[in-house]
Amino acid sequence: MDSRAIVIVGSGRIAMDIFQYFENHKHSGYKVIGFFDDKASRVAEIGSYLGSVSDVINFTLSNNVHEIFCALPTSQSKQIEELMLEADKHLIRFKIIPEYIKSKKLMQVENYDHIPVISVRPEPLENMLNRSIKRMFDIVFSLFVIVFVTSWLLPVIAIIIKLQSAGPVFFTQIRSGKDNVPFKCYKLRSMQVNADSDSKQATRSDSRITPIGAFIRKTSLDEFPQFFNVLIGNMSVVGPRPHMVSHTERYSQVIDQFMVRHFLKPGITGWAQINGFRGETKTTEDMLQRVEADVWYLENWSFLLDLKIIFLTFWNVIKGEENAF
Repeated sequence: MDSRAIVIVGSGRIAMDIFQYFENHKHSGYKVIGFFDDKASRVAEIGSYLGSVSDVINFTLSNNVHEIFCALPTSQSKQIEELMLEADKHLIRFKIIPEYIKSKKLMQVENYDHIPVISVRPEPLENMLNRSIKRMFDIVFSLFVIVFVTSWLLPVIAIIIKLQSAGPVFFTQIRSGKDNVPFKCYKLRSMQVNADSDSKQATRSDSRITPIGAFIRKTSLDEFPQFFNVLIGNMSVVGPRPHMVSHTERYSQVIDQFMVRHFLKPGITGWAQINGFRGETKTTEDMLQRVEADVWYLENWSFLLDLKIIFLTFWNVIKGEENAF
């Protein structure tokens, strides 16, 4: 395959990183001829030093170099601008590598007039149109469920709940919402009234769970009051599951990206849940897997993805889930 000859201006960490990338990806179509830097000692061990920064343009013109990759620090912005202008004059492609890159993920670049801004992650729902589409779907879908399902199903379940145990029909709990703003999350009560409900997760064969509670938890019917949360606007049909405030406080201290999931409205179901990361989180590793799935959803949202998650949620309810208890 034909390769394009390029040179790298600079010899710091970022310059070495891009050099190593091209060395490891020979199929990329680029061949590094060498480095230009005002401090030759930095690239002496590589044996590819070609001259100082001021020599770049003349070298590229004389040696059929196609592109310049500039990895100079921002402190040399005057030199960078001069090189860019000279490259344009001589029809040489000029690419600037940002000085600060620590993430191993793909980043998103946006332009604000002439200013390039790098986002550490793509967020499709930062787009107003996407947010509007998601919100309209939430309203229509939650109204449909409330009118055609919840209106007759909840009274039936409510009577059974009251017959089986003392206490309210609905269980209301303060949970962490979008931007970590607490909100009242509604559920059908599936347990005996107890003092540990705001701190202790449900476990397999939990003695607190009532007979009807076991059924509605297994079929996720206990979550149906959350369609009112969706209609109000503090939840979405699809999104990261809302956690108890005590769990947010705990896991935010031990999992680096834990709070990132709160950029979104919490959901009745989510990408983590259909991939098996639901129910009790016994270890920090369990929660880490859930958080990674939630962040993936944040970065890859689409309307079709939401429809897929909803379909797979219903399918999992029909076939049964191991972690639904």
